[in-house]
Amino acid sequence: MQVMFYELSRDPAHLVVPLLARRILEQSGRMLIVSADEQQRARISAALWQARPDSFLANGQMGEGHEDRQPILLADIPDPVNGARFLVIADGVWCEGEEPFERTFYLFDDETKAQARQVWRDLRGREGVKKEYWAQEDGRWTKKAEE
Repeated sequence: MQVMFYELSRDPAHLVVPLLARRILEQSGRMLIVSADEQQRARISAALWQARPDSFLANGQMGEGHEDRQPILLADIPDPVNGARFLVIADGVWCEGEEPFERTFYLFDDETKAQARQVWRDLRGREGVKKEYWAQEDGRWTKKAEE
């Protein structure tokens, strides 16, 4: 399992998620985006539909039906009913599914930074877990640490 820590210092989650989603979908992957905040999920969904002028990233919300068909599913719990192997934690509140995801993108901001630091420590030494920490610098993502 790989956990990618992304510190949101400039762009909010709803602007970062479409960048991550595009890469996953280009590799024929499926993604689950988790946030307990219903309004945040709605902002992320809108951003995915409007990702670029020439394309969109199809997505659906848990509870709307046909969840298993969604390449990108937004939910409040980490239940990959769409077959997702990639998890995005958009609200900075760590969560794990019953089965580990291939890769987890853990987005956090100043309000959830202390929790992210604790999660980093908690994952230390956990068998099969690789961690990377990324931060924004001058508008670009830079890898700051790796374990």
